[in-house]
Amino acid sequence: MYPDERVARLITENLIPARVHVKDQAADFKKYGEKYDAQWTPTVLFLDPEGVEQHRIEGFLPNDDFLAQLMLGLGQLAFRGGDFTSAERWFRKVVDTLPDTDAAPEAQYWAGVARYKGSGEASALGATAKAFTERYQDSSWAKKASIWK
Repeated sequence: MYPDERVARLITENLIPARVHVKDQAADFKKYGEKYDAQWTPTVLFLDPEGVEQHRIEGFLPNDDFLAQLMLGLGQLAFRGGDFTSAERWFRKVVDTLPDTDAAPEAQYWAGVARYKGSGEASALGATAKAFTERYQDSSWAKKASIWK
């Protein structure tokens, strides 16, 4: 289903994929589209075990950007599940391996928040604010982290 091997591997190793085709499964598409307010395709949803949405990707993305969003979604699932160590690992993986994607500044922000939530050390937030002076300083995420200076 995913021609990029990195994307396919990440999905098969970390997620339980389910696909609902807009035409071939029109009734299911309508049902789940309404339930999850999916207004456009493709829409990729990250759901927790209770079926509550934790992350959303809408529209087509090139492979690197899609891969970064998948990692960001895995980080959000871990974060919202209270596994801050895994969350930070996923967020840092985006920044370290796909630094030029649109998801990278957001991942940098959440990596700092995950470290803080896991350790309670406020210095993690300060380090994140400092990191934004070196990279992604023009992003909206840098503005959000600027309070931590």
